Amino acid sequence: MTQPTFATHEVFNQSPPLEDVDLFAVDRPLVEAVRSNGGASAERELSEFGRNWGSAAMADRGRLANENTPKLRSFDAKGNRRDQVEFHPAYHELMAHSAHAGVHNSTWTADGKPAGDGAEVIRAAKFYMAAQVETGHLCPITMTRASVGALAMQPDLLARVMPVLSTRSYDPSFAPWWGKRGMTLGMGMTEKQGGTDVRANMTRAVRETDGYRITGHKWFMSAPMCDAFVVLAQAEGGLTCFFMPRFAPDGSVNAIQFQRLKDKLGNRSNASSEVEFTGAYAERVGEEGKGIRTIIQMVQLTRQDCAIASVGLMRSGLAHALHHARHRSVFQKHLADQPLMQAVLSDMALHVEASTALVMRLCRAFDRTPHDAAEAAYMRLLTPAIKYWTCKSAPPFLFEAMECLGGNGYVEDGILARHYRESPVNAIWEGSGNVMCLDVLRALSREGEAATAVLQALAAETKGLPGAGEAASFIGKTFRRADGERVARLAVEKLALLAATAALNGVSPRQAELFAATRLATNHASMYGAVELDSADVRVLLERALP
Repeated sequence: MTQPTFATHEVFNQSPPLEDVDLFAVDRPLVEAVRSNGGASAERELSEFGRNWGSAAMADRGRLANENTPKLRSFDAKGNRRDQVEFHPAYHELMAHSAHAGVHNSTWTADGKPAGDGAEVIRAAKFYMAAQVETGHLCPITMTRASVGALAMQPDLLARVMPVLSTRSYDPSFAPWWGKRGMTLGMGMTEKQGGTDVRANMTRAVRETDGYRITGHKWFMSAPMCDAFVVLAQAEGGLTCFFMPRFAPDGSVNAIQFQRLKDKLGNRSNASSEVEFTGAYAERVGEEGKGIRTIIQMVQLTRQDCAIASVGLMRSGLAHALHHARHRSVFQKHLADQPLMQAVLSDMALHVEASTALVMRLCRAFDRTPHDAAEAAYMRLLTPAIKYWTCKSAPPFLFEAMECLGGNGYVEDGILARHYRESPVNAIWEGSGNVMCLDVLRALSREGEAATAVLQALAAETKGLPGAGEAASFIGKTFRRADGERVARLAVEKLALLAATAALNGVSPRQAELFAATRLATNHASMYGAVELDSADVRVLLERALP
């Protein structure tokens, strides 16, 4: 007797996985922004990186690293204090791939000097692509790269560290840093009572014959599995920066006791800890009492990465939404051919294109800062403004991308739910929105003529574009107001939009005109797709976003 068949589970009208693609080659706005900002020589290298990180294998590593979160092992089997963090192998594989590509150190020479010659732009393109796959592991990658900016204030220490830090090897072994093939660095700045206000830190550092002993706590100690940490503590001369290794000079485990790992909304693959220092060994970095000055370049570099990662997350959200819409049929048409969906996706594509041009322009400024005063002023003034705008843009953007996929976007089987949970950390880390606005105000007051010159240059680079002149005038007037802090958010957002328009104009003038018309000449609607673009411009934007 023939058994009946119940073929009710045929899968159709679903988009295939967006994997095994070259994340560089399929992203025309990225290719053009890299080329325009000094990174053209690395296109073959970036395409190789894009193929690797766009593979199904890398996507699976990202999933596994987030599903199998790190665990704190405070003691070994015999009761000895160890304070080790245990990770899934996928996490270590992600770290190894990033290290092999130099994402953690390629902006520095072997002796810790800025590499220049497009190194920041090239490295940023890699960071942007890696963020599309798995963002959590980039936390220690960022801090390792940025820490050199602080260690440079202590040349003798930097000279000892760079031979290990400058290798492209990843060594996860629990061992003293000086005997390893490669190393990573974390940071410990904030305390319970202070948060952003690190001058309120109570952790104490006492000078001894062989260094300092530090006692106190950190409410957030990022990446506790690192080989050493840059920390702030109060020394006799005031707030001071220190280099604190996991192992003391005699090879014993340093007195760094992790109390717990934070249970975070996102950033699940990365460990963040609460820690007690019980007389931990550390070496001074920079002068006593100059802790803020010592870490300032490190902070700028981490803020730069927050912006790059946020744009990478938005790029991934756009790519997945557009890919899905091109394969999904609704009401007898592909979703991507529906006028309302085209309006949404093209508006999103315009936002990502401008954001990509902007962060690459910022990285060009970082490349040129050591020998170009105008670029240095751009970097100091625009870094907090760009971080403010890009990082705050990411969560609502990714929500819109999720909605393009409907229910498939909301479930944890896909990557967009993870991206959405990941996105707020960049706005919170290294200074919240208000702190960024205050830093823009400080830069304006301290830079004086140099800051004015930056604003004038932006006005010149956007001359004739819709709303640009009015935006530049508004920014100048607002920042001169006695009560400027009250309206700083609006002025900083306008500044970032003007800078994005200028950056995009240097890459793709037609797209810059569209961006200015929809963002500067009028207030952009709070929902994507609520602007009117010509059908020809829609087609071009979507084709540039994903061929």
